[in-house]
Amino acid sequence: MMRNLSRLFLPLLIALAPLPAFAQTDAPIAAPVETVTTAPVPTATPQFTAPTAGIGQPGGGIQLQTPVTPIGVEAQYLANGVLNPLMAATSVFVLILLAWTVFRYRAAANPVASKTSHNTVVEVVWTLVPVLILVWIAVPSFRLLANQYSPPKADITIKAIGHQWYWEYEYPDQGGFSFDSVMLTDAESAKRGSPKLLDTDNRIVVPAGATVKVLTTAADVIHSFAVPSFWVKMDAVPGRINETWFKVDRPGVYFGQCSELCGTKHAFMPIAVEVVTPARFAEWVAAKQAENGITPEAAVPAAAGQAPPVTGAAPLPAAPGVTAPAGNVTTPVAAAAAPTPAA
Repeated sequence: MMRNLSRLFLPLLIALAPLPAFAQTDAPIAAPVETVTTAPVPTATPQFTAPTAGIGQPGGGIQLQTPVTPIGVEAQYLANGVLNPLMAATSVFVLILLAWTVFRYRAAANPVASKTSHNTVVEVVWTLVPVLILVWIAVPSFRLLANQYSPPKADITIKAIGHQWYWEYEYPDQGGFSFDSVMLTDAESAKRGSPKLLDTDNRIVVPAGATVKVLTTAADVIHSFAVPSFWVKMDAVPGRINETWFKVDRPGVYFGQCSELCGTKHAFMPIAVEVVTPARFAEWVAAKQAENGITPEAAVPAAAGQAPPVTGAAPLPAAPGVTAPAGNVTTPVAAAAAPTPAA
């Protein structure tokens, strides 16, 4: 009996007994932590330009979005200036012809049915007129296709990778940094002044006036990179690289969406493109490179005491805050005479 009581109360007494607070008094004094000085890193976050109503986003009507690329302007002219008027005129003509035929050749006015089997003039007309119409459509259509599939030399390349359900973007010409782009919540969109379900935490940033080549692919299922105001839509297929392009001269924000049914959250894969000035783009690239620990390509030969490569292409504006852009304004001789210390 006593043994059982001792087994019952002993743990309770141990739990209630005050523990000696020797831990803090016996602990060794920690060595002072040295202050670490860090170099300021420019933020890679863009200025998040506020969208312009009616530009680069749905307007709520049946009209197409206002095009902001040369291809978009040409394509919208083909749609609104050629195809839509032609379809409307053809529909009205057919309805009038049908109504006239029903009334003119009704049974009450024609008790004896006509036995006409063919009419050469009518057959020539209904064959020749459609041919002329198709030729009229073909000329601007072929010109648009030729312009779309013969892009000018690209100034910048972006790789767009579709995931379930977000986009990943890579800038191979700027050191290969990449980032994910995920849709904002309604509260985040309202705070930024963006339309719901269209803006992302990280936007694509491109310089105004530059020809941008977009390489599309996917990591899981088929997606589609589509920006209506650019008149751009290209499938992103796993294991394949497709290519499209755009050129926007007007700074601003333009929205698109995945246009291929890719799963339960297909509708939550927006695309946000922020077009900025070349100087702002250079700052953003420099900040992204600093964030990712990328040494700009132009700084490598200077650090090794070599002359930087000279190319005929016009370089993008200098990126302030990093060593690399010096290569854009330093001649090869000067770079070799005063090499930059290796990092």
